[in-house]
Amino acid sequence: MRAILAAIFATTVAMPAFAQDATGPAVPASAVPNEDTGGDFYVVGLGAAVLPDYEGSDDYSFSPVPAATGRVSGFNFLLAGNRASVDLIRDGVGPTWDIQAGPIAVVNLNRNSTKGIDDAQVRALGTVGTAIELGGYVGIGKTGVITSQFDRLSASLSYRKDVAGGHKSTVLAPTINYVTPLSLRAIAGVFVSAERVGEGYADRYFSVNQAQSLASGLPIYNARSGWKNWTLGALAGHSISGDLRSGWQLFGTVVYRKLLNDFADSPLVARNGSSNQWLGAVGVAYSF
Repeated sequence: MRAILAAIFATTVAMPAFAQDATGPAVPASAVPNEDTGGDFYVVGLGAAVLPDYEGSDDYSFSPVPAATGRVSGFNFLLAGNRASVDLIRDGVGPTWDIQAGPIAVVNLNRNSTKGIDDAQVRALGTVGTAIELGGYVGIGKTGVITSQFDRLSASLSYRKDVAGGHKSTVLAPTINYVTPLSLRAIAGVFVSAERVGEGYADRYFSVNQAQSLASGLPIYNARSGWKNWTLGALAGHSISGDLRSGWQLFGTVVYRKLLNDFADSPLVARNGSSNQWLGAVGVAYSF
């Protein structure tokens, strides 16, 4: 379970503002001993992420991303860049079903500053206030599914509402994850997710009003609520010290995000950016 949680940790690191090889002899996943007795553990790390300048941009920049995950008294927690969550339902031990539920918080920094935006027309649109999205999630997972008794398949659904006035709207996000240990040193996984957002989100980040059109030269545009994007990603982790359950690890993620509907048609995207969004991160972590 430690290795699986470390991989999920790596996945989240790759998606802040908006979200595989082993050296040495390979050990079949079925031969990896399950020493997780349900005790406490922690993983802390620091990554370097490549992110679009704004959601829908075709310009990219680097950003440091601190993160931490672990389990305290049976409760899992995650802090990754701009988001945090806690699973308030204790995990079982060994191959089993796992019900998940708890609070989630995201600080949405999209376009809260123009300093990191290369596109002059998008800068001229002005800033959007920081959104603090609070809500919860529910999910279900199964350990021991396909490759061994230690791989994990899970599905979850989160719902968040901005309480700070940034976009004054909602975000609904279903996600499916699959993670499997390849050996004591290596782990890999894939995930797919989507986001449906409310009218306020669409309007603040993708619409162009008359005043903004005059200031930027972009055409007036009114984006409507709906499904904003789907996302597909892959992750990998490799232990430097020889065991993913303790010591130093390297991790990496690659994420493709496709903007949809009114969001892809917005002039911020269709004219000045791209509906094809790439995100990625590499970093180091320490597990204990």
